[in-house]
Amino acid sequence: MMQYLKLVVSCPPPLRPSSSSALRPKPLSSSSSSAPSCIEHTPWSGLQSWRESSLNPNRFWGPRGPQPLPKPSPSSLDPKQSSIGSASSLAEMGALVLSTSDPASKSELSHLAYCRWRGENLPVGVSRPPDRPARPAKPELVSPKDMPPPKESGLPLNAYMLHNLAHVELNAIDLAWDTVVRFSPFLETLGEGFFEDFAHVADDESRHFAWCSQRLLELGFRYGDMPAHNLLWRECDKSSDNVAARLAVIPLVQEARGLDAGPRLVQKLVGFGDNMTSKIVGRIADEETAHVAVGVDWFISVCQKMNRAPCSTFKDILREYSVELKGPFNYSARDEAGIPRDWYTSSSTNKQDRKEQLSVVYDRLAHIISMESENSGSSGPT
Repeated sequence: MMQYLKLVVSCPPPLRPSSSSALRPKPLSSSSSSAPSCIEHTPWSGLQSWRESSLNPNRFWGPRGPQPLPKPSPSSLDPKQSSIGSASSLAEMGALVLSTSDPASKSELSHLAYCRWRGENLPVGVSRPPDRPARPAKPELVSPKDMPPPKESGLPLNAYMLHNLAHVELNAIDLAWDTVVRFSPFLETLGEGFFEDFAHVADDESRHFAWCSQRLLELGFRYGDMPAHNLLWRECDKSSDNVAARLAVIPLVQEARGLDAGPRLVQKLVGFGDNMTSKIVGRIADEETAHVAVGVDWFISVCQKMNRAPCSTFKDILREYSVELKGPFNYSARDEAGIPRDWYTSSSTNKQDRKEQLSVVYDRLAHIISMESENSGSSGPT
């Protein structure tokens, strides 16, 4: 029996007739019923503080850590001097960011869009995302199996890992803005807070990319100096028709994997002797817990609107969309972010995974770590 994830109570008119299918949640075969989750959800303790925090201008990594840009560009001083100034809504600004190919400009415009959203009384609005975010000519995008191992990349190990991280963060900017823009017709059902949260996530990710890009330049390299994979956007494509699936696949799987795997990368950077880069990764990790927590909070909210149990719905989505959960799991980090353990583990695997718990460090490099096993025994992330 097919059960439908009916997110929209009263769907607003589509932008054009052909768009309705892309905005309507996909039917989901399910064995679950409207029952409470087995484990009570405990939200991340810092979620409300993150939501209420002021704008973060610290987009430069100085000798003592994050700080404002020493010489901000004119557009950084006034969002209206950039292309963002011509937009009349949050969704329109998000579409502009998605349509920007230059990585540095994409990062800056993302920050300016969030600044304008926070500083002006703009509506969420409705817009349409591009089929794929605009990308620069470099890096060349290849399949995961064609990614060069560290020794064949032409970059030292620390720059190799940092380039992969920069690629992840650039994708993360687009993932967050695509969520804002793609689901903007559902404002009435989701509420403004949904869009404000994911615009905030996009701003965080743009700052992370700025730090990574800056550090690459300090090491004598730049983003685009080696190939990159398109694995991250593939997961976004899977969930383009279903907001519940988007929340499950991106923050609750993609970002949560990084909470599990990130410490290995930090340890490699320390072992390589690059303490500055390891500090950047550590600070990013501190900020990434919020993004997983936001995903948990909104996934539960959407499930409540559908009268569905979050735990079983999460598992149904992963099965329906062929998304794999991989351990070992970092239980302490996942607990802090608010993901109930029964969503992603079972009593049969709990004991084994618990032995391999890792400390909280980083987020979204899980895809890089997972690719290690795909790249013929590569010793570093790919």
